[in-house]
Amino acid sequence: MSTEKTGQNEVDKESTVVLTVRIDRELDEVLEKIKDKRGLSKANVIRNYLELARYAIIEQSSIRSLDERDLILIKKSSFRKFLTTMEEEAQMEWGLKFARLINDISRLEGQLGNIEYKLDLCEHLGFFNKFIDKENYILFSNKFGPEKFVEAFVYKIINYDPKFEYDRQFTSDAIDGQSKVRSKYNKEIGSQNRSKSYYAFEFAKLEKE
Repeated sequence: MSTEKTGQNEVDKESTVVLTVRIDRELDEVLEKIKDKRGLSKANVIRNYLELARYAIIEQSSIRSLDERDLILIKKSSFRKFLTTMEEEAQMEWGLKFARLINDISRLEGQLGNIEYKLDLCEHLGFFNKFIDKENYILFSNKFGPEKFVEAFVYKIINYDPKFEYDRQFTSDAIDGQSKVRSKYNKEIGSQNRSKSYYAFEFAKLEKE
């Protein structure tokens, strides 16, 4: 038992490093408040913030993505409200823009074809929590945004190759009123009613191992 534990400690030491950083007292007080509020150790609070380095660059006056794009912080509810005021075509455009951000970061990290990495990235950036149901459908919270925004976003993070183009004809009116569009939509997208609180799509289903 003690041998196994010692071996594990040696592995941990090999895969980790110790940082010694001096910070001002005001920042230390902030960390103390977060620690108490979240019920975490200060070390875990600090580790959580350092983990952001995997997904964003924090500079003195700004936050940037790993591909050097400027980022802003906004309440998720405000962002969703902003999107719902748009026509569906505009929602699709925004979905494609956000997918480009995720794909660009994933490409820089050599993870463009890794959907699990992309879902983790979305979770860490605060988009939505990673959730895969028992039948391997990826579920996307409807709190992330309206359906057409999420649909276009998901389509491009999964079908990232330029040869796959999300069809902007897939508006609700066109799907309901045109059998040709509806048939194409069902074939390419295949919206699934898995839960009232989540969107799911036939193309967004992980292969079983």
